[in-house]
Amino acid sequence: MAYLVIRLRGTVNVPYWARHTLALLNLRRRFNATIVPEQEPYLGMLRKVKDHVAWCKVDAGFVKQLLEKRGRGRYEDINRLGFSSIDELADALASDKVVLSKLNVKPWFALAPPKGGFKKSSKHMYSDGGILGENKELLELASRMI
Repeated sequence: MAYLVIRLRGTVNVPYWARHTLALLNLRRRFNATIVPEQEPYLGMLRKVKDHVAWCKVDAGFVKQLLEKRGRGRYEDINRLGFSSIDELADALASDKVVLSKLNVKPWFALAPPKGGFKKSSKHMYSDGGILGENKELLELASRMI
């Protein structure tokens, strides 16, 4: 499985170490999203910037929806990337067979603010009643942001 990561906090008063880690995750602006593999180095990076991002495991259906509606770059030419269809690309991304940054396309998705607003606090962790950190309900929020 892979993780969907969304940056939910802004760019003001972010410490250098967090700004650097967010840049390594290709999350330079608020409401940018990316898909990272479920590997220990990435999980450590997510835990380090847990006060700025939210993440959850993502399935191939949601990845396909994200690619179709918010994919930037050369997702239209799927054959050039080595895949026969967008479904095959979504399955490969969701199952960690390929990394988004290695495909020679933009490795982030620019999302809009959620329609209907945030239902929980955007300043607190998920365990404290907010939306930051590892969030089991992030896919519902992300579907309102697409």
